Amino acid sequence: MNLHHDLPDGRRIACRFNPGAEPTLVFLPGYMSDMAGSKAEAVWQWAQVQTRACLLLDYSGCGASAGDFAEGTLSRWREEVLAVIAAYVAGPVVLVGSSMGGWLMLLVALALPAEQVAGLVGIAAAPDFTDWGVDAEEKTALGAGRTIFRPNAYGPEPTPTHARFWADGQSHCLLDAGIALDCPVRLLHGQADPDVPWPVSLRLAAALRSAQVQVTLVKDGDHRLSRAADLALLITAIAGLDQV
Repeated sequence: MNLHHDLPDGRRIACRFNPGAEPTLVFLPGYMSDMAGSKAEAVWQWAQVQTRACLLLDYSGCGASAGDFAEGTLSRWREEVLAVIAAYVAGPVVLVGSSMGGWLMLLVALALPAEQVAGLVGIAAAPDFTDWGVDAEEKTALGAGRTIFRPNAYGPEPTPTHARFWADGQSHCLLDAGIALDCPVRLLHGQADPDVPWPVSLRLAAALRSAQVQVTLVKDGDHRLSRAADLALLITAIAGLDQV
C-alpha cells in the first residue's frame, strides 16, 4: 500500500516504506519512471526478505504522485527525495539510482550529511545528460523555451524534454569537476545501452573523490538492465556494500 508525504507547498509524494535494519535502501527511478518498475520492485522484495529498511517514492508528476510532469526538474525532485528521507529515515542510507535517478542520487548524496550516506549504487547512471545527451539544435530549441520530443522505445508516446527541466539540469552538471563524495560506490552499466553510453559511468568513476568505486560492465546489457541476471547483479552490488 502506498503512503504519502505532503510538502508545505501542497505537493503530495507517493511512497512506500518498509522498516528494518539499516542502512535504509532508497530507490530513485529514472526519467518518466516510477516505483512500480522491475528494479525498484526487486530491491523492495530483497529488502523484505532480508528485513532491511527500504524506501521507494514517485517524484511529483510521476507514477502515483500528483502533479504536472512538465513542472519537474532535478532541483524539485531532489527537494522531494530529501523531504521523504527526512520523514521516514533517521539513520544512514544507501541510494540506488537508475538512469536519471543516478544523477539525482549524486545530488541527493551531496545535500545529505556525509555521515548519512553509506553508499551509492548507480544503474546506467546518467549525470549531465542535459549536456552530452542533447545536440546543438535541440539545445537551441530548449534555450528558447520550447519542448523537444524524441521517439520513445519504451512506450507509444514520444518522450518530452521540457525547457524548465533542461535549464535546471544544466545548472547541476557534475562530470567536469570533482564530486566530493567519499562513500563506497558501485556502478552498473550495459555496453549495449542505446540511451546512456557506458563511458559515462567511467567518467563518473573518475570524477568521484571516493577511492571505493567499482564499475561493472555488462557486455550485452541494455539500458534497463532488468533481466533476471541483471537484477541479480544489482542485488549482489547492494548486498556487497554491507561488506565494505
